[in-house]
Amino acid sequence: MSLLAQYGIIVSAWILSLLMILVIPREKRRLAMVAFLFKQYLTCIFGHVVVELQLLAYPVREFAEVNRTSFTYEYMAFPMTCAVFNAYYPSSRSGWVQFGYYVLFTTVLIIGEVLLQQYTDLIRYVHWNWFWSWATIFLTFLMTRAFCVIYFGTMRGARYI
Repeated sequence: MSLLAQYGIIVSAWILSLLMILVIPREKRRLAMVAFLFKQYLTCIFGHVVVELQLLAYPVREFAEVNRTSFTYEYMAFPMTCAVFNAYYPSSRSGWVQFGYYVLFTTVLIIGEVLLQQYTDLIRYVHWNWFWSWATIFLTFLMTRAFCVIYFGTMRGARYI
């Protein structure tokens, strides 16, 4: 795939991520903001560890001189997806539905990642595979949800969860 097309994918990811803001209900924006920022924190740590251990590589990336992770994925697309995840989390539904919600979001992200890994130079598995990505994404969704529940649970009259 041409370099121009790959940068087109990056720009499209930014546009789609920014448009996701529009689907977050007004009453859930604080929850989405906390989820977004906490997810950025987590992906910053996990992303740098995985890249520094040379498990993953991002041959085509923004800010190549500054760091070796994908800025778009780690700081915008993934955190924004998590913000939407938390805004629509089915907290009043059964545990199976909630578990399925985690599985659905994680699997959709992994399908996209595997396609990018196979057909572009945006991500390359070195000593990594889709299962490790699936597990870490699932774990970070779980950690972010737990953080949001604890954070908003400590506030009086919180109606964000």
